[in-house]
Amino acid sequence: MFDSVLIANRGEIAVRIIRTLRRLGVRSVAVFSDADAGARHVVEADAALRIGPAPARNSYLSVERLLEAASASGAQAIHPGYGFLAENARFAAACAEAGIVFVGPPPGAIEVMGDKIRAKRTVSVAGVPVVTGVGEPGMSDRDLIAAADRVGFPLLVKPSAGGGGKGMHVVVSPGGLEEAIGRARREASSAFGDDTLLLERYLTDPRHIEVQVLADSTGTTLHLGERECSLQRRHQKIVEEAPSTLLDERTRRSIGASACQAAKAVGYTGAGTVEFIVSSEGPDAFYFMEMNTRLQVEHPVTEAVTGLDLVEQQLRVAAGEALGFSQSEVRIDGHAIEARLYAEDPARGFLPTGGKTLLVREPQGDGIRVDSSLLEGGEVGTAYDPMLAKVIAWGPDRATALARLDRALAATTILGVTTNVAFLRSLCKHPDVRSGQLDTGLIERNLGDLTRREVPAEVIGAYGLLRLEAAWTASTSPSGAGPLDLWKAPTGWRHVHPRPLRYTVSAGGAPPVTVEVSGTVHSARVKVTGGSAPNETWESHARLVNAGTYQVMELGGSTFHVLGVRDGSTWWVDLDGEAWPVYAVLPEERASGHSAGGHDILSPMPGTVLSVKVRSGDTVTAGDAVVVVEAMKMEHTLTAGADGIIELHVAVGDKVSLGQLVARTVTDMFDGGNDEAER
Repeated sequence: MFDSVLIANRGEIAVRIIRTLRRLGVRSVAVFSDADAGARHVVEADAALRIGPAPARNSYLSVERLLEAASASGAQAIHPGYGFLAENARFAAACAEAGIVFVGPPPGAIEVMGDKIRAKRTVSVAGVPVVTGVGEPGMSDRDLIAAADRVGFPLLVKPSAGGGGKGMHVVVSPGGLEEAIGRARREASSAFGDDTLLLERYLTDPRHIEVQVLADSTGTTLHLGERECSLQRRHQKIVEEAPSTLLDERTRRSIGASACQAAKAVGYTGAGTVEFIVSSEGPDAFYFMEMNTRLQVEHPVTEAVTGLDLVEQQLRVAAGEALGFSQSEVRIDGHAIEARLYAEDPARGFLPTGGKTLLVREPQGDGIRVDSSLLEGGEVGTAYDPMLAKVIAWGPDRATALARLDRALAATTILGVTTNVAFLRSLCKHPDVRSGQLDTGLIERNLGDLTRREVPAEVIGAYGLLRLEAAWTASTSPSGAGPLDLWKAPTGWRHVHPRPLRYTVSAGGAPPVTVEVSGTVHSARVKVTGGSAPNETWESHARLVNAGTYQVMELGGSTFHVLGVRDGSTWWVDLDGEAWPVYAVLPEERASGHSAGGHDILSPMPGTVLSVKVRSGDTVTAGDAVVVVEAMKMEHTLTAGADGIIELHVAVGDKVSLGQLVARTVTDMFDGGNDEAER
């Protein structure tokens, strides 16, 4: 075994590799860009070296800088993780030339399997079934269009290089083929620097089944069973499980043998994954799609059902050891399911998010594993892939694994950054998912139901209670003897008539609602008005009871667990495992009695004010551009929602948070009364 290994990656996979290296007693060396200087993998590694600025091409994708770091640290081997240079034949060859072991297959295997056209030709010769298709280097658009009839419709246009669903387009009739080819070429050229395309027959309602293989340098190649990866969005996997509910034992042995044939065809060594497309109607009809010549994101589900550490197996094979077990000794025990946690907002078209992780609570329990890059107080940036963590649940059967996964997701709290946790819970509860009736189009068909988030009145009520608690804390003397000033105490008391605390807020971008709260946190009255039903009012007695980390809230006759953290103008409220950013859509001073008619312009995500198109006091018309916010390397123009006078609340260069008020179109002004007049 090696003494020291450099990890040429970041995020949760780097943390996961460090865990195995520590168990084996091997020194771990992390690398980081300027964007990751305080990242978890940097903190947990035995040593860490800076390799450049934030852009990946100048850091994680720089072969030269990675080799310099390996040399400077004394690392004997480099583990590439997945993504970045993990499937780069030039990097693997450069490692060998530098006398450093690349923890992965030979450069030749990477090169062949990295070209989908060559890969299909190679495995087909080896007897592995492939999808009907056409594609040769140098084929023009006209050549592809002419060959389409031989493939048949519907068909899939896909790049020969790369992966991750980029540049892939389904075409159902000849009329849409030319446009799809043009788009695919542009996307492939941008993403992979290679616009070579191929056409494949598209199977209706297909299942995506992949097989984990292991091979050593003595010629032993075996498989560790299959993974079901059919729950995808835009060809990107979201939830994976092992084993698949589709395959019987005979088909499992057959598809496993085909995966081993594919690996042997290119002289493969180490861990790899052979991906197949399988008909839902006839699982014995499976076809080779591609081979990923690296560790997969979803490898933990295979580890959970086999009891093997795939990173350890990679390291041992790279060190020249033979596999210590045979095919007959591989056992599949129970069922495992993995859900990928992303910094994204499913309700807004899965728009990437970011920000500071104000509070992080990750689940524990029987059969639960979390591979995570999260650190409380850390920054989730936009320079790299938005995946934050993976939650893996194992059970003796699929139903138990699903139930454990749902409980684990409910116990996952990430405040400060919008994530897809609620979407994952909805997906895992879908009847077809529970019954195992999966296919690659399931998410897209049910996207509206899976992403719909009606804001419960209890969330707004919890916000009101948390604001009441904060107001009491601010108004109480340091000794805790009582309020400093009766007029400032948030009791709602006035000598004329009660005046509860009142806030007009939005939760997660939903229509604004008004919440009124009065009394004390131990005996409060909460009233919520507006939202999707503007004339509907929800009212309840409520109280907060401290209970360790969480607070127990009794509201509307039910009991909830609540967490609340404030970040500037946004309060992050976690109610029974579902997090909501709640922010005032009126300036807070107006919430106490001063009000104005108008329309608030809120930032849809964290970002930077790039330009301001108007000045305070200008008259605008609905639809006029007001502020341009740059976020996720895209420009977002925020417009006036009504005719009126503009009030600006930001300037060029300002950093803005999710839901922050950037401007307001005032349509009328009036004095709604104030405390001084009442006194």
